[in-house]
Amino acid sequence: MTQRVRVGIAGTGSYVPRRVMTNDDFAKVVDTSDEWITQRTGIKERHFVDEENCSDLAFHAAERALDDAGVRAKDLDLIVVGTITADYLMPTVACLIQDRLGATRAGAFDLQAACTGFLSGLITGESYIAAGRARRVLVVGAETLSRYVDMSDRGTCVLFGDGAGAAVLTELDHCKQGEILETRLGADGSGFDFIYIPVGGAAIPHTSPRYVKEDHFIKVRGREVFRFAVGKMTELIESVTEGVDRDDVALVVPHQVNKRIIDAALERLGWDEERCMVNIHKYGNTSAASVPIAFDEARREGRVRKGQLVVLVAFGAGLTWGATLIRW
Repeated sequence: MTQRVRVGIAGTGSYVPRRVMTNDDFAKVVDTSDEWITQRTGIKERHFVDEENCSDLAFHAAERALDDAGVRAKDLDLIVVGTITADYLMPTVACLIQDRLGATRAGAFDLQAACTGFLSGLITGESYIAAGRARRVLVVGAETLSRYVDMSDRGTCVLFGDGAGAAVLTELDHCKQGEILETRLGADGSGFDFIYIPVGGAAIPHTSPRYVKEDHFIKVRGREVFRFAVGKMTELIESVTEGVDRDDVALVVPHQVNKRIIDAALERLGWDEERCMVNIHKYGNTSAASVPIAFDEARREGRVRKGQLVVLVAFGAGLTWGATLIRW
């Protein structure tokens, strides 16, 4: 049997658009307040695109990750982008940035797993390298969710932001860091309508008599999502760290969905908040971009050191979920 190749994260990068939307900005257009939003979500501000598209955000994050890894775009074998807000129904964001980066040798595709998109891409890229099918893989999570929020719905419009995060994967022997040790992926399609966009797909296209413009926005069943997310985050962290001394886990990087959800899961686990990377107050929920932005920021803040264990965990629409245990 062929020995499985060990895979590491050679570099990371992230990017957010310049425009900042504060809670006070939302209070000018919808019945809400900074206090109301902060108490319920932990969010203080988020970044929105103006003229930029999802591929622009993905490109900038990818450039930074490649630079951090010391890898040339032309040496990439594969590009995987997790997103639900691609520039077009076709072609993919991955193909757009493949051309822009000059990654002429790389295959490219998008995958759609909502907030679990980056981790799904990370596990896909790791599998390609581990199986000997690729040597260098770029994984990106990127979203322009601001274009799918109903600015009249105070319960959802304040939640989401735009941004992108990326990671470059290589054989561990080539990067000597970020070894991917354990992975988990799962799904439960029975909860598809907990978080979804009702129209715009092939089921109800814009030409359908059932098409309603107001349904082309993100719909969230908040209570159901809260229960699902708290339980799934707890379960995933316990699963991916099974057999590991929790004192050896230096940092948990969760999907930045809601501060109350993160706090509730940590309380169930009995984990200290100091060992959890939280930046939702600055970016809101950026879906597939959430985990890679937070991980990149944690690295640059010095919260991830050589030899330490790190857990990346995400959950979202689909319903989908995933987790990865990394030794940096």
